[in-house]
Amino acid sequence: MAFSIKNIFGSDEEDPNLVGTEDDYYVEAKEGKGTDPSGNKMILLEPRAYSESQQIADHLKNRNSVVVNLKRVTSDQAKRIIDFLSGCIYAIGGTMQKIGVGIYLCAPKNVNVQGKISEDNTKSDEKNEEEIEW
Repeated sequence: MAFSIKNIFGSDEEDPNLVGTEDDYYVEAKEGKGTDPSGNKMILLEPRAYSESQQIADHLKNRNSVVVNLKRVTSDQAKRIIDFLSGCIYAIGGTMQKIGVGIYLCAPKNVNVQGKISEDNTKSDEKNEEEIEW
């Protein structure tokens, strides 16, 4: 036995969001900014040069969180990017947390970040090639 939305809700009016045959209705999804009602996003970026820091700052100004992976830049460029982003974060009242080797979470003030990632403070005499002193 097939039921339609009309039979369940008793409406004779056509709903423009309903699509399908009389016995098979579903709601058509509208294109939008995503499922987050506030429209905020989590952006993942791997800058390859210092010049891309402004793009990260623009995302923060638009109230989006950004995870920055600095493994594709030199340590000097990484320091410059972190200094620039620190100033941006201060200006917008946000937060910055190191979440891994060369990986940082930058969040604007409208995003509440809970918890901290602890660093492994045991350093050996020989550094791993992947670990760069930031």
